[in-house]
Amino acid sequence: MELPETLLNVIDQLSKIPGVGDKTATRQTLILAKWSTEDLNSFGDAMKNLANLKACIDCGMYSDNDYCEICSDSERKKEQSICVVENVTDCLAIERSGNYSGLYHILGGVLNPLMGVGPEELKIDSFVKRVRSLEVDSIILAVNPSVEGDATCSYIKQVLPDNVEVDRIGFGIPMGGSLEYLDTMTIAKALENKKKM
Repeated sequence: MELPETLLNVIDQLSKIPGVGDKTATRQTLILAKWSTEDLNSFGDAMKNLANLKACIDCGMYSDNDYCEICSDSERKKEQSICVVENVTDCLAIERSGNYSGLYHILGGVLNPLMGVGPEELKIDSFVKRVRSLEVDSIILAVNPSVEGDATCSYIKQVLPDNVEVDRIGFGIPMGGSLEYLDTMTIAKALENKKKM
């Protein structure tokens, strides 16, 4: 049985979202088809408004204005630290933890010469200028552990002023994790990041 063109168009659009296959898109579309006209219009307006979304001039976080809520917060600027992350979801994860109250810088990826991603694409020069202009004392590199992530962290450390303290977040065994089930790289990182008790 062939579905109406109206439903097929919605299924096609939802299928473009990473991680959403045809079955999920079909299920979601059939749920949407039961919504009231008012709810569908609100949903459609919300989707249309995504086109107006901006990237913060300073850190790269999504914002409705030129500067995001975090960069506009004068209390955060007093912290004199910037946490560097790969993407927006990493920033949100750190914010949810409630353990960091400084500023952020979202790279939008990691150095990967084979994929054509160099320092220019990650706007590392503008990040270094920002560090200098804000007279930041410390940088926390919260970049995922990978060959590219390690290279990115090394490069950033190299181009920052010498007076800026640079730390990298620890990686290793998750809370409640069991050693016997961990891969060798995770165990190696956990041993690298050991600290005195």
